[in-house]
Amino acid sequence: MTISLTAAAARQIKANVAKLGGIGLRLDVRKVGCSGLAYAFDMAQEVGPGEHLFEDQDAKLVVTDAALRVIDGSELDYIREGFKQMFTVRNPNVKSTCGCGESFSV
Repeated sequence: MTISLTAAAARQIKANVAKLGGIGLRLDVRKVGCSGLAYAFDMAQEVGPGEHLFEDQDAKLVVTDAALRVIDGSELDYIREGFKQMFTVRNPNVKSTCGCGESFSV
């Protein structure tokens, strides 16, 4: 199982760790919205039970078991569009998304 980071995502994760502490970024999926699932991000303080650590470009990404099942093969990116800045997931497993783009199904 693999998840890769773009250079922009790796830079942002490292900047967040320097500013906020922790070991890296945690990526999870939660049941929400029209299509069923949405990505959830927060800072990881440790790798807990049922979590997996991915390291790329000296940045650490902690992924929960639940998320790993649906995001295997994905690429994490960090984008800036005007005032909007956010992590995005390019997930080859997504079958559909809701109209607002907040949720997806696999």
